[in-house]
Amino acid sequence: MSIPQEGGGPIEDQAQLAEFLAAGEKPRDDWRIGTEHERFGYLTATGAPLPYEGPSSVRALLEGLRDRFGWTEIREAGALIGLKRNGANISLEPGGQVELSGAPLPDVHAAVAETRDYLDELAAVAAPMGVSFASLGAAPVWRHEDMPMMPKGRYRLMTGYMGKVGQLGTQMMYRTCTVQVNLDFASEADMVKKLRVALSLQPVATALFANSPFLEGRETGLKSWRSRIWRDLDAARTGMLPFVFEPGFGYQAYVDYVLDVPMYFVHRDGRYIDALGQSFRDFLEGKLPALPGERPTLSDWADHLTTVFPEARLKQYLEMRGADAGSTAHLGALPALWVGLLYDQGALDAAWDLVKGWDHETRQGLRVAASEHALQGEAGGVKLGALAREVVALARAGLEARGLGEERHLAVLEADAAAGEVQADRLLAQARGPWAGDLSRALAAAAD
Repeated sequence: MSIPQEGGGPIEDQAQLAEFLAAGEKPRDDWRIGTEHERFGYLTATGAPLPYEGPSSVRALLEGLRDRFGWTEIREAGALIGLKRNGANISLEPGGQVELSGAPLPDVHAAVAETRDYLDELAAVAAPMGVSFASLGAAPVWRHEDMPMMPKGRYRLMTGYMGKVGQLGTQMMYRTCTVQVNLDFASEADMVKKLRVALSLQPVATALFANSPFLEGRETGLKSWRSRIWRDLDAARTGMLPFVFEPGFGYQAYVDYVLDVPMYFVHRDGRYIDALGQSFRDFLEGKLPALPGERPTLSDWADHLTTVFPEARLKQYLEMRGADAGSTAHLGALPALWVGLLYDQGALDAAWDLVKGWDHETRQGLRVAASEHALQGEAGGVKLGALAREVVALARAGLEARGLGEERHLAVLEADAAAGEVQADRLLAQARGPWAGDLSRALAAAAD
């Protein structure tokens, strides 16, 4: 989840909210690729989740990265909660999941190299501490009461609120990991087309990257339990955003949606002020109960934009949010997939032609089918296995058109799509075979 944003000064006119989004527009030559991915840390000897304090801990890990590899501290109320270096940052999810938010990079090769360098650094610091990492969409055996809470004010506020607006919000916060890619747009029209394609095809990403069939030592009956969680979390701020497909959609329609999402907090002087359930519209009028008489800044607006969690999200760039964390090869395949689809005009046009006839029920049905059955799922007459093969082929064509050789990073998805088998299927086969139901073994199996 996000660190405090830096958006700018006072909001004097509501038009600034849409202008803030439009400020993300970039010419094609300036388009960049940003990746984000999370991992579970655990104590190798016991399989217990990594605590924040102690000789083998999240804090010790951050200190080791700082001291050995030149990262700079990020602190909140005196606590070490993250690191930054060269446009990238390392942050903590609520249950101690360690996340890399990569720098904006020019191509998929650079994004993959950044990930590998980071994982090498992480392993160099973690191994002597007796710490290992697992890359899975959901923690396979841990219970909620096993999980630590990281010392971040945002998470203290969110934890209580999540229990009031859905059934599975704290599972998302404490026991899931994702991988996402952030991409640019050239204009409002370009943003609209890319967001529509991204939302429509998130179920394909969910299916191809499904890697969370277990929870609390049991099979869940789904291939991506992480994706299932997002369907029962907080309806006001999640989902497939059907309004994006309505005529006239643009920056202002997205602003109107976000303004109707209840607030979590306001960040002031290093503190998170409780604004749970309050209205950003009231804030614009100086009527926010949490800060009576005070009006928001663009930094507040940037913060509020990070508190909506649809399957694809608009900020000053687009975020593809539908995939479980997985193997190192899969971490590189996600940016390859979406860059191939969205950064080549021919591939983008072909992808839109593929999905433009779908209605909301089909898109939502595919979302459900992907979480339940991965590549064996179908909805509205659309079979996810066949669709995934077509989408990966479009991505390959888009990457080939870029002429950088990035298509090689799609190999793992091409193999999975051809076999009709994803990471979750392989985990289930091991659980029912050599593991004899001992799902704690999934942690070591996901150490890649």
